[in-house]
Amino acid sequence: MAHPVDVHVGKRIRHRRWLVGVTQQQLAETVGIKFQQIQKYETGANRVSASRLWDIAESLEVDVSFFFSGLQNEDAAIGDAESGAVPSDILNDKEALDLVRSYYAIPEEQRRRLFDLARVLSDVA
Repeated sequence: MAHPVDVHVGKRIRHRRWLVGVTQQQLAETVGIKFQQIQKYETGANRVSASRLWDIAESLEVDVSFFFSGLQNEDAAIGDAESGAVPSDILNDKEALDLVRSYYAIPEEQRRRLFDLARVLSDVA
């Protein structure tokens, strides 16, 4: 059974990889491993060693601490999901990650307007 920390780190690897638009194969090649190993890391089936996590962080252009971000709040996120807030598994939702990537591809001025529109629509709902 996968350790919760390994699962969390794997989710964060997948999340960052999707945000920067890198495939498992591309990340694996950059790090010097097979893509199947990236799959195992992302599901938490295999633990990521410190040196490998360092290489992954460098490849995805984030600090190593990124992969541990939100770890303390994971129990709170489950409670939020039950109360109607953002689901705790949002990082596993391909559509949500595609939406975020598309959002950041929009020029800043238009992105600000879209954000304001989304906020107004969510307040109405």
